[in-house]
Amino acid sequence: MYLPRSIISHLYTHLLRNLQPLSPPVLILAALETDALCACRILTALLRRDYIPHKIQPVSGYADLARASQELIAPMKTTEGGNGGVVICLGVGGLVDLAELLGLESEEADQDMMGGIEVWVLDARRPWNLGNVFGGLPLLPQLEPGNEAHQRLNGVDRGRVQKSYHPGQGGIIVFDDGDIEDDLSTERDAYWALAEMPEVEDVASEDSDAEEAGSQVQYHSKSRKRKSWSDREDEDSDGVVDEDAPPRQRRRSNSSSSIPASSTRQSGRGSSNVSRSGTPPTSSSEAPSARELRKRFLALRRTHESTLNTYYELGTSYSEPISSLMYSLASELGREDNDLLWLAIVGVSSLELSGRLPSGTSLSTGSIATRLSNWHTNRQSRILALMRDEVRRLNPPMPNESPILPSTIQTSAKSPTDTSIRLSPEPKFLLIRHWTLYESMLHSPYLASRLHLWNDNGIKRLHKLLAKMGVSLAQCRQRYTHMDMDVKKILRDRLLKYSSVYGLEGLVPSGDGIGLHGKEGWGFVRSWGWKACLSATDVGLITSAILEVGPSVSHRSESSDLSSQISSAETAAPTTSSHLLPKFFTAYDALSPGNPDLLLHSLSSAQSLLRAIHRTGTSLMAKHQIRHLRAFRMGVVKDGPDLSLFSNSPGALVKLALWVGEAVAVREKEEEDSGAKERTPLVLGALSEEKDIYTVVGIGTGGIGKVESPEKRAEKEKQKKEKEARKKVREEKRAARLRVRQELGDGKDGEEEESEAESSDSGSDSDSDVEDSSPQKPGYGRNRFGLAFQEVVEETKARVRIDSFEHCVVEVKKADLAGFLEGLSGKSVVGR
Repeated sequence: MYLPRSIISHLYTHLLRNLQPLSPPVLILAALETDALCACRILTALLRRDYIPHKIQPVSGYADLARASQELIAPMKTTEGGNGGVVICLGVGGLVDLAELLGLESEEADQDMMGGIEVWVLDARRPWNLGNVFGGLPLLPQLEPGNEAHQRLNGVDRGRVQKSYHPGQGGIIVFDDGDIEDDLSTERDAYWALAEMPEVEDVASEDSDAEEAGSQVQYHSKSRKRKSWSDREDEDSDGVVDEDAPPRQRRRSNSSSSIPASSTRQSGRGSSNVSRSGTPPTSSSEAPSARELRKRFLALRRTHESTLNTYYELGTSYSEPISSLMYSLASELGREDNDLLWLAIVGVSSLELSGRLPSGTSLSTGSIATRLSNWHTNRQSRILALMRDEVRRLNPPMPNESPILPSTIQTSAKSPTDTSIRLSPEPKFLLIRHWTLYESMLHSPYLASRLHLWNDNGIKRLHKLLAKMGVSLAQCRQRYTHMDMDVKKILRDRLLKYSSVYGLEGLVPSGDGIGLHGKEGWGFVRSWGWKACLSATDVGLITSAILEVGPSVSHRSESSDLSSQISSAETAAPTTSSHLLPKFFTAYDALSPGNPDLLLHSLSSAQSLLRAIHRTGTSLMAKHQIRHLRAFRMGVVKDGPDLSLFSNSPGALVKLALWVGEAVAVREKEEEDSGAKERTPLVLGALSEEKDIYTVVGIGTGGIGKVESPEKRAEKEKQKKEKEARKKVREEKRAARLRVRQELGDGKDGEEEESEAESSDSGSDSDSDVEDSSPQKPGYGRNRFGLAFQEVVEETKARVRIDSFEHCVVEVKKADLAGFLEGLSGKSVVGR
């Protein structure tokens, strides 16, 4: 089932109304990522205000999710003697069949299939598992024999929750951010058409076509199991099983699950079975034969299956952040305040740091100015615009304060009690308030890729940029807060002046802070009195560093301490979740709205992570270790002081891959003589010698096939304006001809002449429209590495463990990496 956004507070208000002293606590399953952490903070703030008991359980992957279902969810089921309850999944389970993974299915027809467990799912990853979205209904009571009609669950219309729905009966409910209502109507019709179809076997002996179609259906109906290397070791001749190997993974891919089987199973959860025949009426005088009816029925079923398979094979993408969705819930309840707004802003701002774009885990699609030029078509830009409106509403200026925003970034509060959120023209420098200007620029992925800071020429180019701006090296090597005030005042204007010379478009927002569009691209800053002043991007970076590295790292012998800290934690922890629990709750406490001390204490972790990324990325680029394969570029980290960090932390490896991928993309663009070139995906691996595995991550291209030059874009805009002018002239000519024909009283001859004139006038535009009339297919540019990884595993039988919620992250046995990459080179890893 899915809950429309228009009634997003329906479930929570019902939970609050039916709260009892003996009600079981709400179980919150949260992913280990900044967006889910911020959403968890917002949700727990709402639950505490309403005195609703709750328990938080972080999960790092599908193995942890299966373990939580056995240890925490199973005792809650009514079939196991429990009282039922509510389970809220934050950033967890949107891509898999939760009824199967959480053990909510029952083999006995007379038992409640969900066991009284109601699961709320909030996840920004796409594609949805349609069994959760349109199914997930609890089992209805059995009707009397002979009654063919199944009752629909009250308040649910083909998976859509209505206002009349009464929660508490169990089931899986997905929170819709608007995508399901707007974009999945075709998939919804196909899903329920399959659910209402009877079980008819596709007999291969009908004819050759039926035989071929039947084998195809049987192939797609196979459940593709996630393979760990323990599965492969069972097949070896020695027969030795490694007890320390990761557990076997359950099936969790949308595309690998059986569409007909899923639909049939969901039909038992309250689906309608009124229509028993999918055969359209025939217009012939003779009734069609049973064979013809079977062929028509199977063709219709294959059409609906193809619709669902096409949706699953689009690739992964990201929709609205769940922290923003949770803030919408708080707003509907009338609970919004500065603390919850700040958490939502941090969650939204953290997505781009991790490469989580609408095209999946990918490179950035371009500069801020390019993205914001059509902000009304970009969901992330619309959300940021809404956040800016909320900031102005909840943080009005003081009576003696100027309405014009300052042109320099804010570094301190306005008073000892100032805890407001302000807009600030943030440059694309990381941790600038807590670092020197030079180090902040040096460790910025945006500057590193465009100035080639991995070699000596790039460093000289950076020095030359600073010299043109009038900032000495001695000045920029001071802490930014201690720099000369005159230098800080002219910094933004100088960056705007010289950024175009070095190809740094969008380095700083160009808006003047006045009007609706004058604040586009501006960042968010919050003060905690005289204690601290942090930007939302800095808080997101520090929080992610805590989750990936740890709470703090000593400044002495930084790289060795960082690596030893990661490796010792991995060696001491028997399971994945045990060593991640302290990191999760440390990051959870760091987001406390009233005390920024833990954030400031963990600044060294974020700085160490950025240094490690720059150090390793520079080594890969300078030594030319990025090689070009057939479908992507490939790099492997085999040694270095930061090897254990990247091999044991997928999040850090993703950030490194984004750094390297952006550098490679910019270099390819500069080497190309023409103004456009297709970007190439990147696969990056890191070796863990202790585990004898490679952690591999695949990064997409960012959803754009070509990187166009500004001249090309200007030429297209000029052609578009000329086309509109010609269209206007044609309409005027047509109106004049109509007036003349009416005066002369011409008939069909006038109409024929008009059609010939219109065809001749529009002929000149038809050729120019060919280039612009190439619409992108659905899923164009999306990250398809998750689908490609599964296909390669099935074909090569490589020992691969796919446990992360990010389907583009896998672990491969060291001996199987070569064959795995060879099979991957022939796959489509980006939507075309």
